[in-house]
Amino acid sequence: MSFREIVVLVIESWVINDDSPVPVPSVVVTEALRSRIDGGQLETWLTSSSGRSLAVVTNTERAMVMLLRGEGDPGEHAVDPGAQGSSDGFVLSNGQDDEYLDEETVPIVEAFRLVEHIVGTGSWPADAHWVVDC
Repeated sequence: MSFREIVVLVIESWVINDDSPVPVPSVVVTEALRSRIDGGQLETWLTSSSGRSLAVVTNTERAMVMLLRGEGDPGEHAVDPGAQGSSDGFVLSNGQDDEYLDEETVPIVEAFRLVEHIVGTGSWPADAHWVVDC
């Protein structure tokens, strides 16, 4: 009798914190984010089944995309090396209106790509630019 090793790949699932508790698949996460942004919700938090958090705060043109391992983790965020200037209008759910250097945010289309990849695979795309926050 021979034994075969069975490897089961478990991918974490993600839910949008203030929406349905049903996991959002990577193929529809961009659509969900666009819908929220169109409705004036510029801050979205997703939580994974492993306890990680993914935040997207946008001014509709650029976005701050942050990935945190858990509560208290300073996290890491996507960057746009070489981008010049700054942008405001990053409105948080508590009404706070933030301004960020453009190199600390990414164009909204890139943010959608990053989020879709993280939700689908659990990690940043290989070609993504991101920094660990301290």
